Amino acid sequence: MQAIERPAELPEIPRKRYFAIGEVSDLCQVKPHVLRYWEQEFPQLKPVKRRGNRRYYQHEDVVMVRRIRSLLYDQGFTIGGARQRLKDQLKLGSEIPETIAQAPSANAPTHQQEPVARDAQIRQVRDELESLLKLLR
Repeated sequence: MQAIERPAELPEIPRKRYFAIGEVSDLCQVKPHVLRYWEQEFPQLKPVKRRGNRRYYQHEDVVMVRRIRSLLYDQGFTIGGARQRLKDQLKLGSEIPETIAQAPSANAPTHQQEPVARDAQIRQVRDELESLLKLLR
């Protein structure tokens, strides 16, 4: 079986108000039909629909698509598992900062990240894990 190669890093999200589905597809490296499917599966993903039923994603939607992509492709969650993880994170009020949403995938070497950013990400993950432990107790 042939391995699928994925680029190590997603492009930076431009500072714009709205993105067309093609732009989101390029920014998140996900096909447009997959984005339309995810809209049905993830209630957190709600792009604005305008004239002609055209979808326009806002910055938060692009970040959410990247979170979903990471859960499914990088962390190996199923659709149901990713949906539950996002639901739990929103219930706890823990939003993943954009820096983490834009961070290189788990396969990318971490030495390319700045040590300060990497330390902040580690602290964020540790804090989230500690809050989950408190909930489980």
